[in-house]
Amino acid sequence: MTAAPGSNAPTTKTASDEVAELLSDLIRINTSNPTHPERPAAEWVAEKLAEAGIESTILESAPGRASTIARVRGSNPDRKPLLIHGHLDVVPADASEWSVDPFGGEIKDDYVWGRGAVDMKDMDAMTLAVIRDWARNGVQPERDIVLAFVSDEEAGGRQGAHWLVDNHPDLFADCTEAISEVGGFSLTVGSDLRLYLIQTAEKGIGWLKLRAEARPGHGSMVHTDNAVTELAKAVTRIGAHEFPLHVTPTVRQFLSRIADVTGLDIDPENPEAALAHLGGMARMIGASLRNTANPTMLQAGYKANVIPSSAEATIDTRFLPGHEQELFDTIDELIGEHVTREFIAHDIAVETDFDGELVDAMAAALKAEDPHGIPVPYLMSGGTDAKSFSQLGIRNFGFSPLLLPPELDFSSLFHGIDERVPISALQFGVRTLDRFLRSC
Repeated sequence: MTAAPGSNAPTTKTASDEVAELLSDLIRINTSNPTHPERPAAEWVAEKLAEAGIESTILESAPGRASTIARVRGSNPDRKPLLIHGHLDVVPADASEWSVDPFGGEIKDDYVWGRGAVDMKDMDAMTLAVIRDWARNGVQPERDIVLAFVSDEEAGGRQGAHWLVDNHPDLFADCTEAISEVGGFSLTVGSDLRLYLIQTAEKGIGWLKLRAEARPGHGSMVHTDNAVTELAKAVTRIGAHEFPLHVTPTVRQFLSRIADVTGLDIDPENPEAALAHLGGMARMIGASLRNTANPTMLQAGYKANVIPSSAEATIDTRFLPGHEQELFDTIDELIGEHVTREFIAHDIAVETDFDGELVDAMAAALKAEDPHGIPVPYLMSGGTDAKSFSQLGIRNFGFSPLLLPPELDFSSLFHGIDERVPISALQFGVRTLDRFLRSC
C-alpha cells in the first residue's frame, strides 16, 4: 500500500466518521425489489465514487435495473485484482410493522435503522467509506480492486450479477478472489470469546412452483377430485419432512473449531446438540446441516362456492453442496403423482476452502481489531451473488466484518422487522476492511 503521486495532504475526516451517514443516505433510497429499481442508488454510488476521483460505469440489464462498476488501480500490475461486490436492492418492508420508517435511515440509540441496514447496504457503505478515505489521504492498494454495486440479488440476480457475468465478463475476468456479504460478523460464545464467521460456502437455491389440476365444480356438491385438496396434501408432506443430516467439509471444520475453542464435546456425526450454545445463530447454523424445503405461498380459487380447476404453492428449497439431486428426488416423492413442479429460480451451491493468503489477511485484520476474536469458516443457509461470480472461477468469501453486541439477535434482522446495525459495528467494519485491503 503506497501513497498516490501528487495526493492531497491527509485530512481529519475518516471512514469511521462518515460510514453511518453513508448508510443512512443509502437506506433512504428505496430499492425494494421488484417495485423500486436500483437506478437512483446506482447513481448515488457513482456520485460518491466521483467525489473521490474514481470513475465508474452504470450498466442496466433492463430499464432501471442498474449496477455501478468501478476499478481502483493498484500499484502492482502483476497482482490479480480483488472483487468486492454488494447488492443495492432490498426486500420490501411493511411500515406498519416497524417502530421506525423502514426507509427513513434513522440514526438513534447508536444504531442505523432501516431496510438494508444488514442486508446489505451496510457493506456497501463500509466499502465506500474506506475507498473514499483512501482517496482523501492518497492511499493506493497494491492490487487492483474491482467494485461492483449490483442490482437484483434479492430476486436471484438474473438482472444483476448473473446478467453482468453473462454480458460483461471482461469487467471481472482477471479477478481471482472476491468478498461480499454475510460473513466476518461476530458471534459471542463466552465473556471474552468471539467467533467471527467467515462464509466459505452457501446452499443452492430451488424456488419451486407446485401445481395441482382437477375437475372444477360447485362447492355444494360431493367432489372427490379437488385440486386444493391434492395440493394441500403435498404441501403438508413437504412442510413436515425432515431431511437427513449431512456434515459438509465446511461445517465439519466449523464444528471442529468450535469444539477446540469452547471445550464443548461436539460429535461431528450428530452436531445438533451443540446448537443450543450458539444463541440466535442456531437457526442459521442448524440450517447448514441438512437440505430444507419450506412452503411459503398458496394460491387457489376465486369464489367461496366454486371448486377451482387448479391450485398453486411456492416452496423455498435449499440444498447443501453435493446434495442437490437428493433434494429434488425427495421433493418428487413427496408431491405425489397428482402435483407437478417447475422452477421459479434455480441456482448452484458454492464452496471453497478456508485457506490461502486472503484468508490469512482476513484473520490478521480481525485479530488486530479484536484480540479475542477467532475466525472460523461457515456455510450460509441463504444465497448471495457469489453464485454468479463463481462461474468465472472466482473464489468467494463472505467478509463484511462487524463486531456485534452479544445480546443482538443478528440473524433475525435479515429480512426482519426493525432491521438495524450498531454504529460501533460499522466503525469496527471500516477499520477491519481498511487493514485487510491494505494487506491482502
